[in-house]
Amino acid sequence: MRVIARLDVKNQFVIKGIHLEGLRKVGDPNQLAKAYYEAGIDEIILIDAVASLYNRNNLFSVLQKASEEVFVPITIGGGLRNLYDVEKALDAGADKVALNTAAIREPELIEKVAKQYGSQCVVASVQAKHTANGWEAYIETGREKTGVQVLDWVRRLQELGAGELLLTSVDKEGTKSGFDIPLVRAVNNAVSIPVIVSGGYGQPKHINELLEVTEPSGLCFASALHYKTACASDLRDSIESAKAGRMK
Repeated sequence: MRVIARLDVKNQFVIKGIHLEGLRKVGDPNQLAKAYYEAGIDEIILIDAVASLYNRNNLFSVLQKASEEVFVPITIGGGLRNLYDVEKALDAGADKVALNTAAIREPELIEKVAKQYGSQCVVASVQAKHTANGWEAYIETGREKTGVQVLDWVRRLQELGAGELLLTSVDKEGTKSGFDIPLVRAVNNAVSIPVIVSGGYGQPKHINELLEVTEPSGLCFASALHYKTACASDLRDSIESAKAGRMK
């Protein structure tokens, strides 16, 4: 199970908030990416937190520098609208691209990118909020409703050729109150492609609680790394401990 650092970036600063709102600056994305790589992180996800709002992606220069200093897979997301944007991202050093808003508006983009560059390149990003009927997919960094049910959407994304899912619980994001276990379990059961979980980690017991009932492919961490309450090795130890406990 991969330990993944998530860096949400706004105006060249890594930011962090709660429910993807109330953002505060954390630090320089290149410095943090390099530090997490040197500390043993498995992957890094760079997200332009406001790209889709302004129809642009400002992370290509950050990505280019990071790819010269960081030698683990890097995923970039935010504001990628078409094959040309994806090509620019890959040319700048990305290993994978995360697509959310553009995929909701044009689902066939997932299929186009998968055919052009391979499914392993396509990370379908899903921002989920709980509703009376399950979970609804959101876009624009958790701001805009889509009317699309998450479980229907993830099945469709798999059919279109997405190689993996980046599942963010907007309800849990930044709260440090634990992962949205029902959401993760439901999505993991709905698809056969890898699922990366983002949103809610606060302490090791949250990993235990999650892995008691489901086993995603990777876990994203932001606050724990940014505020130095845990490092990559701590998080990996927690995962291994939880998996060992599950096998008893």
